[in-house]
Parts: sequence; C-alpha cells; structure tokens
Amino acid sequence: MLSRTADNLYWLGRLMERAENLSRILEVGDRMSVIPRGDDEPHTEWHSTLVISGTHEQFYEQHEAPDQDLVIDYLALDPSNPSSIRSCLETARRNARSVRTAMTTEMWESLNATWLDFIGERIEQLRDGDLRGFVEWVRERSTIFRGAAYGTMLRTDRFYFLRIGTFIERADNTARILDVKYHVLMPEEEAVGGSLDYSQWVALLRSVSAARSFHWLYRESLKPSLVAELLILREEMPRSLTSCLSEVNSYLEKLAEVYGSRRECHRGAGELYARLRYGRTEEVFQIGLHEYLTDFIERNNRLNDEITRAYLT
Repeated sequence: MLSRTADNLYWLGRLMERAENLSRILEVGDRMSVIPRGDDEPHTEWHSTLVISGTHEQFYEQHEAPDQDLVIDYLALDPSNPSSIRSCLETARRNARSVRTAMTTEMWESLNATWLDFIGERIEQLRDGDLRGFVEWVRERSTIFRGAAYGTMLRTDRFYFLRIGTFIERADNTARILDVKYHVLMPEEEAVGGSLDYSQWVALLRSVSAARSFHWLYRESLKPSLVAELLILREEMPRSLTSCLSEVNSYLEKLAEVYGSRRECHRGAGELYARLRYGRTEEVFQIGLHEYLTDFIERNNRLNDEITRAYLT
C-alpha cells in the first residue's frame, strides 16, 4: 500500500478519535464549572480544559482570559485551531475523500453525513447554548463511524493503520485528562477528599465513560489511587493506557506479518506495553503520577514518530 494511503487512514483514525475526545473534554469542563465553590476559590476549569487539549498556548496568543464561551468556540468551532472539532471533522472528511477506494461505502457515508450535519445544524445548536446536546452528537457520530469501520472493513493493512491511529490518539487523551486532574485541578491538601475533590473525580471518570466501570470493578468509595489504576493499568478498561497500547502492539504485529519485517516502532510499542502491563500502582506513585504520565505522553509521541518513519513517509 502507498505510504500516502497509510498516512491518510492513520490520521483518519486519529482525527475521529480526537473529535470525540474533545467533546468529552468540553463536557467535563462544563460539569466542573457548575460545581459550587467557596467565594475565595478560583475557577480554573476552562483553563484546565485548554491544558488537557494541548491548545492553551495557541489560545492565549489570541485571547487574554479563558472565558467559557471563548474556550468552547475555540475547541469546537474555530477553523484556525487545527485541533478543534470542526477542523478534525473537516480534515478527516478530506482524508477520506483521498482514500475512497481504501474505505467501505458505509464509512464514507457516515463521515460525509457527519460533516453535512455539522455545518447544517450543529454549529447553530452549539451557538444557541446546547453544549450537552452537541457533545452527545459528536460522540454518537464517532461511534457510528467506528462501528462502520469495524463492521465492514476487511482485516488488511488498511484496517490496521486506521485502528493504530485510533488507539495512539486515545492513549494520549486519557493520559492528559488524568494528568491535568493532578497537575492543575488538584485541590490543596485540606480539600483532598472533600466534596469538591469527589465531584471532580466523578466528572473525570464520566469524561472517559468510566464512572460505572469504576464501581463495578472496585465496589468501594472513589479513591484517587484506584482511579489512576483503572485508567493506567487495568486492561479491561477500554480507554486505559494499557488497553490502548495492547491494541497498538497487536495491530503493529499484524503489520509485521503483512510486510514481513519488524521496525523500531515494534520494539517501542512492545516495550511500552510491557511496562504498563506489568506495572503496579505503587510504582506509579513512587515515580510521581505527573512525572509518570508526562513520560508516557513523550514515549507515546515517540512511538507515533517511529510509526510515521516506518510506514507513513
């Protein structure tokens, strides 16, 4: 397969996942913004929303303060932001048009319908103040696209590249959400375990669709160490770092079988997956959660670079 086709499919997977992740980030920011606080406690939710998305530096080049409406518009609708939901959907559709023959009809139709609906009704829906309805729509459309791909694509290298992009992006997002809770939103020592702290953890779990999963697996009160374990080490949690790297490692191995050779990206993915699979929560906190997650994000980015060098250029 041409490297250009592989690159388009890889980034198609990443962009559709990123659009959904941004909708989740916006939802958690909205939920946290309505949590009651004391009069002297600063509101940092919309700043943290920008930090999670990795767009805070670009945002502050254009705006002075993280006003709620400005942040929502920048992350959802701003065409000058290459990571906005609008930009993700538009670029994903453009990539899909470039590789129509590598996709199924169902995949293309779901993408095209998503874009037409977005520019037709969803922009106005968001500008009318219906953020919750908008983010639910984005997640629904992303799920439809994934279902179309999973249910109709042949299990060939085309499918593998699409899925690798999806899980590289998902791992990055989960790590950023968990890191920002500790690094930006973590309350002062006297507030740890309080009602505000608890509400923030619940909002974080909801942002990755893990609130019910947490209580089903642990059957005890919410604890930060258990949340970290769930989102980092529990492979049965589909958005955990371990689960994502398991998928990446598996699909890279399938590519090695197809092309008859292994590259540096295979070694890197296997090493990172083993580190997660055999890791322990105690070791994570000994290193420091922020340091651990920062290191993971860097390693995940290097893995993306190695995949690009091996197959996409």
